[in-house]
Amino acid sequence: MNKEFLIQVHNRVKPFIHETPVLTSQLIDEMVGAHVYFKCENFQKMGAFKMRGATNAVLSLTEEERNKGVVTHSSGNFAQALSLAANKIGVNAYIVMPKNAPQVKKHAVKGYKGTIIESESTPMAREKMAEKVKQEKEAIFLHPSNDHNVIYGQGTAAIELLEKQPQLDYILTPVGGGGLIAGTALAAKYFSEKCKVIGGEPKNADDAFRSKKSGKIEYNESADTIADGLRTHLGDKNFPIIKADVERIILVEEEEIIEAMKLVWERMKIIIEPSSAVAFAALLKEKEQFKNKEVGIIISGGNVDVTNLPF
Repeated sequence: MNKEFLIQVHNRVKPFIHETPVLTSQLIDEMVGAHVYFKCENFQKMGAFKMRGATNAVLSLTEEERNKGVVTHSSGNFAQALSLAANKIGVNAYIVMPKNAPQVKKHAVKGYKGTIIESESTPMAREKMAEKVKQEKEAIFLHPSNDHNVIYGQGTAAIELLEKQPQLDYILTPVGGGGLIAGTALAAKYFSEKCKVIGGEPKNADDAFRSKKSGKIEYNESADTIADGLRTHLGDKNFPIIKADVERIILVEEEEIIEAMKLVWERMKIIIEPSSAVAFAALLKEKEQFKNKEVGIIISGGNVDVTNLPF
């Protein structure tokens, strides 16, 4: 792994993704006492950073593997990302989704020509069904966050941010399955002399915080958080990167997530999903640490159910 390798990844995915804008807000800078740069992956194709990792993973397959198709289990953004990426590259995508996944997400997957296979809603049932599809179709399984090619692809958002803002002291990202923060940590390591990576995580789903403390992957008994994209746990591919290259993880309360989300909607006039607000909530919570610093925040996505807003 080196800088040259990550540049190749970025060049590979560039034709299939948007280079998303970096936005600032004077009001937010004053509120935090720092210079804050928002990398807006809510403007990415299919509305989230996951398009990057899905695209890199599909493009990294051999022709023979592509002909077999790809399979994943996801009820959210990766389901849409893999469907769209596979469709653009001409590969069949089989998406295992829980029966109770929101209809709007199922419609999006179908719109991107993904084939939905329904399962019960437990993680075990989803994994079992994905394994069954993999065997039957001989398709290649791609994990939403615990796959090296997915991780490298997710890191391209931070590469773009550091190209525009090389002076950054910190980049904050949300932590769910760990793909985004691991990719971001690699990008910061190879594209900056000094930039540190910090995670924001809901207190109600604090498995990554506990994993970083104990040195082994921890799991959540329950994960009752509005940040529905962050209910998943870390994996054996991304955890070693997080352990080595992520500075720390800041926990935030549900009210703090809602407040941060509302602030961005009201002040910046952009739609972000609750999971995206977690990194900003972490900055607001611990602003003393970031005083007078240059801070990047990756807004991970904007796929929000507008009929179910918390404000």
